[in-house]
Amino acid sequence: MINQIRFFLFLVFSFIALNVNVAWSQSSISNQYSVVEASSNYSEAIAKSRDQIKMLMDAGAPGVSIAVGVDDELVWAEGFGYADIENSVPVTSLTKFRVGSVSKTMTSIALGILYEEGLIDLDTPIQEYVPSFPVKEKGTVTTRLLASHRAGIRHYLPDMSDNFVRDHYENVVDALEIFADDPLLFVPGDEYSYSSHGYNLLSAVLQEASGVEFLTLMRERVFGPLKLIETVADHTDHIITGRAAPYARRDGRLVNAPFVDNSYKWAGGGFISTPSDLVKFGFGVFNSGIIKDETIELLLSPPILPNGKIADQNYGLGWRTFNDDGPWIGHTGGSVGGNTLFTVNPNAGVVVAIVCNLSGCLGANRNLNIIGSYFTEQSINLP
Repeated sequence: MINQIRFFLFLVFSFIALNVNVAWSQSSISNQYSVVEASSNYSEAIAKSRDQIKMLMDAGAPGVSIAVGVDDELVWAEGFGYADIENSVPVTSLTKFRVGSVSKTMTSIALGILYEEGLIDLDTPIQEYVPSFPVKEKGTVTTRLLASHRAGIRHYLPDMSDNFVRDHYENVVDALEIFADDPLLFVPGDEYSYSSHGYNLLSAVLQEASGVEFLTLMRERVFGPLKLIETVADHTDHIITGRAAPYARRDGRLVNAPFVDNSYKWAGGGFISTPSDLVKFGFGVFNSGIIKDETIELLLSPPILPNGKIADQNYGLGWRTFNDDGPWIGHTGGSVGGNTLFTVNPNAGVVVAIVCNLSGCLGANRNLNIIGSYFTEQSINLP
């Protein structure tokens, strides 16, 4: 009889504990994924922006997330659609997406830091830092040329096979084998040719110059100081809370994106993040003092090519200027199962970040840059 009573009490207390744990867990999840309240001061700009996002959703985007900051404050963050269609997981403000080449902009800040510390000479041959990389017949490759896409390093192959790498690389230097033996496209410095592989080589330069493994360097010198707690490397074998499933289209149908292991291109396009973290990043670069103003100017300034023209895309060292839309700078990002727009207007104090978990998703609305102007115009009219 005593044993039966003990068993009964065990069941009762187990039931109570289970329900307490479930309630706590649900409460934690609810708090963690709470929706950021939209600022009433920008209600008109937000309403117009939602119309722009609706165009993406109407075109078949699985999930979209947007965040906007004004004067160092996050004024709007919202998710639309699904992070995981198969499991009906909605996009929230904390859903992490592949940000593609916006990773280059983040990498450029690490470059700026090491440059200021005298650990990087922008015009020294890269073999001083990465001696294993072959000297090229057409000329000398430098860090400055790598960061501005003027080194002649090729981009992806025409069949894009080296954009779908499945092998895992433990070290960024090892990943250089993908393109290390290929000839340069032109004499370094003569032309502009966008190259994600060039940034992969740049990550090896930063690693060897600093003596710190590249991802550790990014965490300790960029992500940590700027409090980018939702920005991480897209490790395929890690459990990453809130990571969106990547999608693509095949014959007009939505499908799961092909498997890729982005360890071969962390710097070129291997990070995942949230729009809110990207907004924090934008403000951090210009307002936190992480690098000096003159270094920021160096990173933003597009070089003049030997033919007298400014480099395509008004590309500096990791940042491009969107001249057609006013004084906006930043980067776009295309990845396997992701698409990103990240723009900053330092003069107006506005940052906009939009992400999607579908390859080429943002192409369904070529007018997304206008969202920034909605907020700059409304901020001017605030009392």
